[in-house]
Amino acid sequence: MRATKERVLIALLFLNLWLQLFDGFATYIGVSAGYGEGNPIVAATFPHVGLGPALCLAKLAACTCLLVIWQLRHRSALAGPALAGTALAYVVASVAPWSVAFTTL
Repeated sequence: MRATKERVLIALLFLNLWLQLFDGFATYIGVSAGYGEGNPIVAATFPHVGLGPALCLAKLAACTCLLVIWQLRHRSALAGPALAGTALAYVVASVAPWSVAFTTL
């Protein structure tokens, strides 16, 4: 049972890391094509450090948070729901909107 749970958590971690990568590339392409960034905190960094560096920093921070959740998996029963919730949030707030936006390019 424990090995199965660990495999699910590994899958959720890699899914989340892939979603971060997708979001970074999609945001770069979308913003370069004239679409706006939905996260006002990330968007506010663009004029200061540039689009690419700002996205790299944002994705680095997000991946670091995912790895912290991963490290806490043995101490907290909330690690699994946190990884699942984060993946769902990125599918709804990133994959779906960018997929729709890219159909009009």
